[in-house]
Amino acid sequence: MISERETMKAAIYPGSFDPITYGHLDIIKRASAVFDRLYVGVLNNSAKTALFSIDERVNMIKDVTSDLDNVQVEAFDGLTLQYALDRDVSVLIRGLRAVSDFEYELQIAQTNRKFSDDKVDTMFFITSLEYAYLSSSVVREMASYGRDISRCVPDSVAARIYEKYGID
Repeated sequence: MISERETMKAAIYPGSFDPITYGHLDIIKRASAVFDRLYVGVLNNSAKTALFSIDERVNMIKDVTSDLDNVQVEAFDGLTLQYALDRDVSVLIRGLRAVSDFEYELQIAQTNRKFSDDKVDTMFFITSLEYAYLSSSVVREMASYGRDISRCVPDSVAARIYEKYGID
């Protein structure tokens, strides 16, 4: 007999999303097509100095994913594993841009699986080729020098980034 939990699958796509990029959006759209519910968990990482506050990041992501009915955006603190266990979610989504990402992500995935007693697994999505070069840090760097970032982030996000840097 299949339980309700098995038929209603949810996943979490965690990250700092500072800012959200087209690469992130690509993963969100693809993962939301696979799962009944996708939580975009915006990590409040006190170890990093973010360009945007946690509320700003959550609001930007809600804005650019408003057309995806099964996506829920929320902030969280602490371990991603605990965030997943608290929501009874058994799948974490991670995007891979290059082979260099895989080694780190594999170690985290194996650790999460072990420390959850095999309750939480990780599904990797390979970043679409058109976004393989893209990272939030690259976007911030380019924007800080006034470069055009329209091919990296939605217009509403670009406007907020330029505003942070005082660029018109």
